[in-house]
Amino acid sequence: MSVEVPRRIVILRHAKADWPQVADHDRPLAERGRKDAPVAGRWLAASGILPDLTLCSTAVRTRETWKLFAHELPSRPKTVYEERLYEATLGELIAVVNETPDEIRDLLLIGHNPGTHALADALAGEAEEDARTRLDRVGFPTSAIAVISFTGPWKSVEHGVGRLEAHWSPRD
Repeated sequence: MSVEVPRRIVILRHAKADWPQVADHDRPLAERGRKDAPVAGRWLAASGILPDLTLCSTAVRTRETWKLFAHELPSRPKTVYEERLYEATLGELIAVVNETPDEIRDLLLIGHNPGTHALADALAGEAEEDARTRLDRVGFPTSAIAVISFTGPWKSVEHGVGRLEAHWSPRD
């Protein structure tokens, strides 16, 4: 593929999690999370974006979010459960994104804060005015989605490379 191929990364923070007496990695979704995840999936489906690949943290809450979210898409993209997304720093998230095969046009990454917010903020060198305002005002609550477009190979993804096309959360 040409290096000038338009690409998108869709960043999804897991839905609202419960706080039972279990290890953090094993926390399930709360009732609100089980309601919000399908709503987020419907929003993405309505946007016309169908990811070619989903990278999902191995945490229980992200896997549950993905299951409910994916059910709302017209078809389920290939999914890779990626251990490195759990508790990932911004640099670690960018490194994972950089490894995406170039045949992938649209990537969905499902992770955790503060990493998801940091990634959306760092990659968005430009932004649609209302999307930037929402990201700055509401941050990256549970079930939030950021859509960032850029051109070039995945290995070129770095700070400021993209354009924040949309920022959505169930509270919008």
